[in-house]
Amino acid sequence: MSRTTPSRPVDIERVFPELAAHRRTTTRLHPRPGAPGHHDSSVGGPLLWPAAEPWPVCTERHRRGYGERTADVRLSRRILDEAWSRVPAPGRRPGPTDEEGDVLRSFKRARHAPSLGDTDPIPLLALAQLFRRDVPDLGGPADLDLLQILWCPFDAHHGRHEPAVELRRRRSAEVGEVLADQPEPEVVGSEGYVPAPCLLDPEQVVEHPDIGLLPPDVRERIDAWEGDEDDLDEDAVLYRSDLSVAPGWKAGGFASRNATDHVDLLCPCGARTDLLMTVASQEWDGGNHSWIPQEDRATANAMGANVPTRITVGRWGSMYIFVCRADLTHPPQIGFQG
Repeated sequence: MSRTTPSRPVDIERVFPELAAHRRTTTRLHPRPGAPGHHDSSVGGPLLWPAAEPWPVCTERHRRGYGERTADVRLSRRILDEAWSRVPAPGRRPGPTDEEGDVLRSFKRARHAPSLGDTDPIPLLALAQLFRRDVPDLGGPADLDLLQILWCPFDAHHGRHEPAVELRRRRSAEVGEVLADQPEPEVVGSEGYVPAPCLLDPEQVVEHPDIGLLPPDVRERIDAWEGDEDDLDEDAVLYRSDLSVAPGWKAGGFASRNATDHVDLLCPCGARTDLLMTVASQEWDGGNHSWIPQEDRATANAMGANVPTRITVGRWGSMYIFVCRADLTHPPQIGFQG
């Protein structure tokens, strides 16, 4: 199913023509639960990885044996999904059975891999892969048509509270034999770092910058146009939530406020960076309903509808992956919102 973002409730470039100079396109990825294959653009699906190429590992010092078993996270989700989809028997409440509840309660955070030392290599976890044929805002060299994103699912890297992210760009036609059994860490620091398999329905849309990135005079005029926050009703159209940055997973475009506190996020080499990818905890929330795709509006309030990937970053916010303008082989830089 293709997804369609509704037209913006106000053509903001007619109100403020100078915003046309600041517009960008972004590709909303619209991940939804599915069964992706190696040749699909996906979140949490198998990667088109050459069988002869070593799988990347993390060797940075941090605790890696304590957390939740990756297999337990997946089994817990499967039990809960099946339980809440069942029609309960007469006289019973919906949800897990007593037996299923016992299984769920057995899944605990613990030192599940006590033999792992703090620098022992552990495989990175596949997060997403994007083909240029599906994602117009993929960026990078035109002849490299595939981007693969992996991460180490623990909050302890580079001296900061964040996962480690690794990017691979490649020519998909040159992959040859595909690695069938793809490694993954036995333990993760948080279940929110384990992506649920999702297919994508990419859609290119236009964005405008977060208001804090606009020139001061334009920002002041938009503030005046929006009016006093205390006088707004729930249907008020706001630049911040309805007319600037699209929510959810996306490639390219703009980051929301707080990602870098509106200070350029620089590569360690000193070069400026560009936003490559937004990894979002939620596809929408109470403040940005106008961005909900037409096809999802009837079920937008259903349990789990806005959290298809099961990823949680920050405090139910978004993680932004920035890449160096001078050299795409430099390590990506990470920012957070929320």
